[in-house]
Amino acid sequence: PAPAAAAPAAAVAPAAPAPTELKDVIEHTPSYVVGITFPPALNRYPGLAQAVGRYAQAARGELMQAVGGLGNDRPSAPYALSLQFEMLLERPELVAVAADGSRYTGGAHGEPLVARFVWLPQQQRMLTADTLIPDPKGWAQVAGYVATQLRQAVQARVDAEQLPPEDHDEQVRSADKMIAEGTGPQAQNFSQFQPLVDAAGKIVALRFVFPPYQVGPYSDGTQSVDVPASVLRGLVAPEYAALFAA
Repeated sequence: PAPAAAAPAAAVAPAAPAPTELKDVIEHTPSYVVGITFPPALNRYPGLAQAVGRYAQAARGELMQAVGGLGNDRPSAPYALSLQFEMLLERPELVAVAADGSRYTGGAHGEPLVARFVWLPQQQRMLTADTLIPDPKGWAQVAGYVATQLRQAVQARVDAEQLPPEDHDEQVRSADKMIAEGTGPQAQNFSQFQPLVDAAGKIVALRFVFPPYQVGPYSDGTQSVDVPASVLRGLVAPEYAALFAA
């Protein structure tokens, strides 16, 4: 009977994985350059550190695959990976980390790397978009809110440029199309997010982050929209409702 009684506790809080000490990476050769930096505080959360480490290894792996494809050729500019991890939030119930950088493997510009990790220390697991809002109907509401904010930002920017009417309309049309495609109501389109909290540590908004090309051209850079708790509270799974401000 004793082992059976212990089983539910194990399911609630999985054993923390063995620590993975993350250390900065600096590599410099004639063909490629790698620079990856980690905040030391990450190592306090072994499960989170493991996930971040896997992301960094995958980013480096793709760079090295491209370097391997060069054979004996020397690129005109070294291939490069630059990746910075930053602690955005560290509280007993919620930890958030940002990854921002780029990978250059030839061409006009590098490929942007944008990721967010939200860790629940008490449950020893990641908070992901699909577990946060499991009902697809919920994502339709989030998508509608986000798309409206992005369209308003485009409209304001294009209006400020005072373009001829036909250029103005074409820019708005083109932006509308990208926004519609990039904010389709599926969890995967909203997988990168970070919590914004009040003084008590309750989530007042989620900042959804969109890398270049998802909702706009490369020149627009990384874009984000803050969705307030008032929009999200009725959509999130009951087990996460307590994380949000009332």
